Amino acid sequence: MKFPVTRGQIIVRGLTNRCPNCGARSLFEPGKPLTLAAKCGAGCGLKLERDEGNFLGAMSLNYGVTVCGFLVPVLLAFLAGWISGTAAAVLAGAGAILFPIVFYRSSRSWWLMNYYLVLPHHLPANQREIATGEDANT
Repeated sequence: MKFPVTRGQIIVRGLTNRCPNCGARSLFEPGKPLTLAAKCGAGCGLKLERDEGNFLGAMSLNYGVTVCGFLVPVLLAFLAGWISGTAAAVLAGAGAILFPIVFYRSSRSWWLMNYYLVLPHHLPANQREIATGEDANT
């Protein structure tokens, strides 16, 4: 079964913080960079917050990237003797607060990307294609 929104498009849209359904830059509320919109504001109306607690996946993703992508390299730099203990503590403390905030938008977008990558038939654009195909066969 071929969908109008392919998995490749879902990946590109997820990595660029775009709506997985229509590709618009409307995931977050205008003027509120850390507030996920309830639905896509570009006209497709995709519900962005799937279920209560859906943010936990994005939060876990953010935590994992913060630890593996920032805190572990700081620890390794300290253990290798490249930076002092004080510098490592300051970097780790500041990074543990700032990195998740900076990465927040990407983690929400990447979590949506992962969801629709596994279940592309849940996108409204792909459901219309399925319904159209079923109507043609009946």
